[in-house]
Amino acid sequence: MSVIKLNSENFNQEIMMHTGVALVDFYADWCGPCKMVSPIVDEIAEEYKSIKVGKINVDECPELAVSFGVVSIPTLVVVKDGKEQSRIVGYRPKEDILEELGV
Repeated sequence: MSVIKLNSENFNQEIMMHTGVALVDFYADWCGPCKMVSPIVDEIAEEYKSIKVGKINVDECPELAVSFGVVSIPTLVVVKDGKEQSRIVGYRPKEDILEELGV
């Protein structure tokens, strides 16, 4: 499954109403650690078809970042059946992210 570009219009439908596990990457184009996490998030989207993966550019959708209490980026939020399960702030290796996802 490919990464979904999330925004205010599609966020609830794609993530909050999704049955199953989703990974949401809050990022900005200018953020160095975000650029390090991005390829890992892309790999997870391709390798784990059962996990819905989306990215939110906090500069384009600051209201979503505020509603999730994102104060540092990158922030990865694991959502299961519409409820936040956990979050990772800052760069982490792929193994740590997969552990949070339960795979």
